[in-house]
Order: sequence, then C-alpha cells, then structure tokens
Amino acid sequence: MVSPEVRVGAGYPFRQLAKAFTTASSHEDDETRRRAEERVRRWERVLTGMADGTVTVGSRTPVAGLPAWVTPEVVRGGFATGEAAAGGPLLPHEVETCRRAGVPADRYALFRHHLTDAGLAELYALLDGGAYEVAVPEEAALLTVAWLLRAGDRPAALTLLEEIHPFADRLRFTPRPTIGSAPGSVSASDDAPASGGAPAFDGAAASDGAIASGGAPASGGEVVHRETVGEVRAALDGRRPNDAVAVMNEALTVWNPFADELLTHWLETVESGRVAATEPDGWRERGAGLLARYRELATVHTLCTKHRRPKENLAILRTALEEAVAGRELDPRLRGLLRHAVDSMVRRRGVPGSARHIALRTAQAVNASRPATHVLAQLLVARLADLPPDAGLPSVDAVVRPVTEEESRTGAPAGAEVPDALRRIVERALSAPIATLVERGIVTSAEVLAELVPQLVAATTAEAYEDTALGALMAATYRAFRNRRSLLLLNLERQVRLEELPWVGAVTPYRSATRGGGSARTALVRLGELALQGFPGTILPNPLIRELSTLSRQASLDVPFTEELAADIFMGAFSPKFPRAARLAADLLEGTLYDRYYGIDYAAVRGLPEPDRFAAVCRARAGDLAGGSWVAANGTVIEQAQILTTHNLAALIHPIGVDPAGGWADLARRAFTTVCRCIAQVEGNRRSLGVIKDAAYAWRQVVFFLSLCGLEDQITVIAGIQEEVRRHPEHVVRRLAPVLAGLRHVLVGGGLDDGSAPNARRFTGWSTTGHWMRDVA
Repeated sequence: MVSPEVRVGAGYPFRQLAKAFTTASSHEDDETRRRAEERVRRWERVLTGMADGTVTVGSRTPVAGLPAWVTPEVVRGGFATGEAAAGGPLLPHEVETCRRAGVPADRYALFRHHLTDAGLAELYALLDGGAYEVAVPEEAALLTVAWLLRAGDRPAALTLLEEIHPFADRLRFTPRPTIGSAPGSVSASDDAPASGGAPAFDGAAASDGAIASGGAPASGGEVVHRETVGEVRAALDGRRPNDAVAVMNEALTVWNPFADELLTHWLETVESGRVAATEPDGWRERGAGLLARYRELATVHTLCTKHRRPKENLAILRTALEEAVAGRELDPRLRGLLRHAVDSMVRRRGVPGSARHIALRTAQAVNASRPATHVLAQLLVARLADLPPDAGLPSVDAVVRPVTEEESRTGAPAGAEVPDALRRIVERALSAPIATLVERGIVTSAEVLAELVPQLVAATTAEAYEDTALGALMAATYRAFRNRRSLLLLNLERQVRLEELPWVGAVTPYRSATRGGGSARTALVRLGELALQGFPGTILPNPLIRELSTLSRQASLDVPFTEELAADIFMGAFSPKFPRAARLAADLLEGTLYDRYYGIDYAAVRGLPEPDRFAAVCRARAGDLAGGSWVAANGTVIEQAQILTTHNLAALIHPIGVDPAGGWADLARRAFTTVCRCIAQVEGNRRSLGVIKDAAYAWRQVVFFLSLCGLEDQITVIAGIQEEVRRHPEHVVRRLAPVLAGLRHVLVGGGLDDGSAPNARRFTGWSTTGHWMRDVA
C-alpha cells in the first residue's frame, strides 16, 4: 500500500558520506581525491545540520535563518548543506573592490560602499556596459537597486534594500565584473565556471557548481550552444596520450619490421617445415648482428612487451637464433616451435617482400603514421586560444580543418584529418538554433535539450522589459536561477520560483505582459515540437517541464504542466494541477484509441475537481498493491496519474498548439523504435526493471500519437511496427507479442479488461509483484 508519510532520515547522507570518504582516501588520481574530499565536507555539513536542527530536509526553507529566496548549497538528492551558495569567503574580485574603495575587506563594508555615489557609479557602468557575470541570482540584487534608483523609483529600491539588508554581511549581492570592466577588476573564472557578459546565451551546460551567466543584451534568441569555447578548450586540453595506441604504434613501426627481418633470416635455413642441416655463408654472423640490434631496440622501445613473451613467434625466432649463433644444437622442442612459427607467419602474411606482405605492412605503416589524438587535441586548443572563451562558435569548420603545413611543426603531419571523437567535442560549442543542434546529433537527449532551453527562455525574459539594461539583467538572473539545484521537498511543497526573488519582484511593474509574449508563445510551440520530433519515445524531463511552464506564463497561458514524481518520496497525494491536466486530456482523447487501450472513464475524470478524489482514482486503477515494496506501489499509482494526464502530451496539443511537421504517424513509428531498443536490453539484465519502465513510457507515447491519427494511418503504422519487431532478436519478439496483440484487439473494438483477449496485455511499467515482461519464457 502507499506509504501515508515519508520521513527523511540520515541513511542516504551517511551512505553518500561513506562513498565520498572511500574515494578520497583510496583513489589514485589527485584531482579525484580533492573533489571527493570536498564532497566529504559537504555531506558532513548536511549530517551536522540535520542533527542540530539547523537543516530541515524536505522544506523549501531548509536552512534555519535563511528565507526561501536565498540559494542554498545543495548536494546530490536535494539535501541542503546549511550553507548559502552566495556565501563563503570573499572572492578575489570582492577583495580587489574593497581595496580600491578603501574599505575593510568584508561583505557588509562592500555592501555599504555600493550604496555610495562612487559605488553606484560602478554599478551604473556595469549596467550600461554589460561586462558582468551573474553566477548565483543574489549577485543581481544590488544591480537591480541601482537600476531602480536611476529610474527614479526610490520607494521600490528602499523596499528591496530593507529585505536584503539583514544578509548583507553574509551574501554576495554584487555581480562579478569581467576582465576590463573596471580598473583593477578581477575575473571570477578561477572561482566558478564563468560565462562571459557580452556574448549571447552563455553557460549552456549545467554542472554541480554555478555557471555564470552573461549580463549583456543577448542577440539571436534562438541561437544556443551546449558549451562555451573555454569549456571545450578545457575538455580538449585534458586529453592524454593513449597508452594502448602508443603500444600498438610501437609494435607496428618497430617490432613487426624486426620480426620480418628475423623471419627472412630463418627462411634461409628453414624450408617446407624442416630446418636445414647446413647454414649459408655468413648466416651466423648476420644473425649475431640481428641479436645485437634486438638488444638496442629493447633498450629504447619499452612500451610493447609482446616480443618478450616466450610463446610469441618473434620470441621463438629470437631464442632459436641465440642458440644457433652460440653454436648450440636446437633441442627437438625448440626446433618444432621454430618450424611452426616460420610456417604460421608465412601462412598468415606471406613471405616478406611478397605483394601480400607488402600491402599489409604498408597499411599498418599508414595507421601508425596517423598523429596521436592528444597531439591533435593540443592543436585544436591552439586554434581556439584566440577566440572569446565565454561564447560559442558560429561555425566549427575552421577549427576542425585538416592540419596545415605551418601547423605540422607541432608533430601532426600536414593534411591530417581531425578524428570524429575530437570533432564531436568541438561541436559542443557550436552556436545554432536548437533544431540544428538536434538534427546534427549535438543535442543527444531530452535531458541535454533541457540544459539548453534556459538560454532560449532568457531571451524571451529580456524581451519583456522595455529598458535594454534591465532586460539583460533579468535574463542574466534567469540563467543563474536555472542553475539553482532543486531541493528535496515533501508535503507537496513546490520549488522556489523566479518571481519570489525580491529583486525580480521589485521590477515586475516594469515588465510588460504584451512585450515578449508573442515570442514566448512562438518559443513554446517550437520547443514542444522540437521535444516531440527529436525524442518521440522519451517523456519530458522535469527541467524541460519547468522551462515550458515559464514560457507558458510569459505567453499568458495557464497550462497545467505536471512533473514526474519520485516514487521514493511520494506521499500519496497530488497537487491540484494533476486533475486539471487529466480533464484537459479528456477533452482531447475521450473515445480515442488511447482512451480504450488504457480503459479510462474520461467522463468520470471530468468530475474530479479535487486532488484527493484524483488520487483515489489512481489508486483504484493501480489495482492490488499488496505484496511488493511501498516504493513500487507508489510508482504504480504515479504511473496511473501519468496515464490519465498523458504526462503533458495533451497540454502540448491543446492549448499550446504543437503540430509536428512529420505528422503523428511518424512520431508513433519512431517512438516504437525506442520501445524496441529498451526491450532489447531486458534479456540477461539483472536490473531490467528500469528499461522496462522506460519502454512502457515510450509505448504510452506510441499509443498517444496513434490516437491522433486517422484509422487508415493507425492500421498502416501498426502493420509497420509489427514488421519492425520481426527485425529484432527472438526474445524481443516474444516480449512484445502480447503488447501488440493488445493494441490490435483494441483497434478492432475489443477491450483489455473483459478477458476477451487472453493472449493480450496492457503494457505498463510498474508492478509490485515482478514484471511479467521480464519473466517471459
């Protein structure tokens, strides 16, 4: 049964602390140990705070004494450490500002300085020039105060100051100047991953730390990039020599040619499987020379050790030659090994000097002559060195062009091509419309897509403000806010919204409901279409749902987007937007294939205005929840809520108006490809329940897309997916047979709850008693 209450204990933090401690004390890499030591300190703060009551896990105000708008430091799982992300020691740029202003090096003195005429002048210059970075939202607060004062809204400025003043000695309320923005200013790039103030849409990829967001007006709102040039340079600079490749190249260029020389030498005395009784003139002296050269090679070339293995052909030829040069008779065993080695080498590669042998060694020489990947990576680092580190690349062609004659001095031969592995790294900095990045495979999943969307939403945020400087500041605030890590919340509490930040609320009167609304609506439709067309078999991830919700509010649309709930902290209740989303789905799907396949009474769903009644219906639809874990029971109930609401698919159709160019039938076929890919991973997989769940979610999207097609298209698509199944291994066919039988049965008017199709099954992902698909014989 569903757990009526969830209490968060210290078990999870203790396990994370133990893992971090083990890594910090035993890992061989210094940097990995350093990061693990920092995780140890953070988890210790979590446990200390939970023990003394200064941290309340599950609350939207988890740190005692800090209001909800303060960005907490959050570790894995949504646990707050008790520290504020904008707190800690002064950063270098703060120390430098204090020095120039002649004030003590503490935050409160710095706060007071920025309220003087000289301090406000510095803030005005940042507003106008845009040469600042906002890594955490709090860093935009005093810039907002400065804007309000310059706009003549002294009451709003004073109200904002009154709210943030109690924390002036603890938190950073000033932005990070970029290099050159003020005399003596210091870039904060050493303290947090920074994104430049001027270039458009910086800090695309979220990380565990804060990603700084540029403050200058952004241009080309639909142009985004996954990573900055600086981040790509760091990734390339981290490429190290591949030991396995170096060993292989040494074998190809040193030991294979030497083995050919030994073989040629022995072929003078070994013919047709026997060793000749006599030696050609000078044979023993030439052999001594080969052995001397072997010793020289073995001293210099130490990477490849294959030649030292007694059972390898080269070692056998060398050992036999040492015996012969020393004048000793080969014993029968060694004589037999020698004959076998010579015969097998000739049989496999041909006699040295023959056409077959020359072709093989030529091809191997070409492979060995290719420049090492780390050498080409350093060449790309040099090509990127003069580009703005905090921006993207308008084109990657010039960066990944073949090696030039001038560049060949670096060790890479002129004309050498950049390998695909390095090209893909560079492409992560490509600035282009999101659709282009999806099409080129740079955006590889809906989760990666969600990382990029804040750049797009920040552009629509800026457009809502008539004043350009204020729009840029709010866009920078939005990007920094989106890097705020989600808290673990209980009791249906919701994450803090952008509008709750006092400085954002202070400038709300200057935000137009009409300015930017059209752009937000357009972006909302395009993003919805892109998510479905790019990843039709994947449910919308929660970060993407948050961005869609923001765009819908900017477009003045009241859309009940619903997040995926965590089964391990679900408390058996749903927020009011869930029954709203179910009623919206009823308007779209009542009487369709989706309705009949999942056995939904949408007429009854329309009469569920209360969340409690909606939860009761989900529990009833989940069936008998006894016999399994309460987490699995929760997951079963949550899945029924997803089925009733379509997990945001219906909302994308109406009221948003998504209409994919390829049509719904194409999305159904492509979503089914995801189903097959997941089911193919079930066989022999001890952790198959996760992929079965993902397959069931993709299958739900197949049924949804089919429900928007006409009958003729439905028949065609079902025939096509049956043909698709036949191209997969037999175990995939077996597992999907009852699923496809169920769909066919419903298509011709049958039901899955009346026992009329005993060989058909409704495919859902969660089960409390072990999933039938895993156990198909």
